[in-house]
Amino acid sequence: MTQPAPVTTAEPPVGKTAGRPPLGLRADVRNLSLLGVLAVLIAVGGVTKPDQFLDTSNLQLVLTQASVIGVVTVGMTFVITSGGIDLSVGAIVALASVWATTVATQEYGFAGILFTAVVVGLGCGLVNGVLIAYGGMVPFIATLAMLASARGLALQITDGRTQIVTVQSVLDLGVPDAYVLGVPPLVLVFAAVTVVGWLLLNRTTFGRRTVAVGGNAEAARLAGIDVRRQRLYLYLLSGLCCGVAAFLLIVLAGSGQNTNGNLYELDAIAAAIIGGTLLSGGRGTIAGSVLGVLVFTTITNIFALNNLQSDVQQIAKGAIIVAAVLVQRRTARGAGEG
Repeated sequence: MTQPAPVTTAEPPVGKTAGRPPLGLRADVRNLSLLGVLAVLIAVGGVTKPDQFLDTSNLQLVLTQASVIGVVTVGMTFVITSGGIDLSVGAIVALASVWATTVATQEYGFAGILFTAVVVGLGCGLVNGVLIAYGGMVPFIATLAMLASARGLALQITDGRTQIVTVQSVLDLGVPDAYVLGVPPLVLVFAAVTVVGWLLLNRTTFGRRTVAVGGNAEAARLAGIDVRRQRLYLYLLSGLCCGVAAFLLIVLAGSGQNTNGNLYELDAIAAAIIGGTLLSGGRGTIAGSVLGVLVFTTITNIFALNNLQSDVQQIAKGAIIVAAVLVQRRTARGAGEG
């Protein structure tokens, strides 16, 4: 008699689940969707204000404005990927910008302003990291305390006044003569930060540890990862990005004010979320976060050109955030069913 053939069960490849597209493919679909949204916004701007929106100077302005919040968003993406949050980024940008534009600091010229902005950002990130990683404080509370403290210190330094930058080498970075092939220097800095951030998250052990900590901190600890030290490094990175963004804002505005960076924390979190970074941690995407920044900046520009009220703009942003979160929940539910 012929023996029946053995029954075998096909196992899905590692990193994939039967009946469900791989994670990388879903990330590509999200990015393509954001590119589609951006294309629609560009079309809307071109139809409503063709002479103004599509003008080269306006497109340069959109990219320049995206650069400041974009650098902050790169740092925020790392923090959220690790399962944390940083509500203090806007206040840190404000504090770094006013500290770097005091009369005493400006006496040291370009290097003094840049160095001060970066060091202040790192210092605030260090405090956040120590409180959260080694002090056991909840990230929401620790960064909320930093938000209040940094805003108060920025107000105390300026006494409510605008500090004008007088260092010409800093101001020259914002003029058209400094553009490289028509690209503003601030945009080039943003591009460099984006590339470094992408490589750090996707091609290094640091990035893999960040994802592991966000996915399951206890499992990461058992696997030999120093979770506390990793979290400290992440908040240092966020503070560094805030310091760089503060310098870019100084170049863009030509001044330092205690109101700088207002609501940056919300914009950065929103851009990261609609880009595909999970608010619960364990997954992050630099490319998606950058696209999220460009979407929000383009919306702001279109509303400004059409003289629409800011409250309508905020409603539109809120609707986009809600839609992005609902898509994330649907994706997560599909993953669980798979």
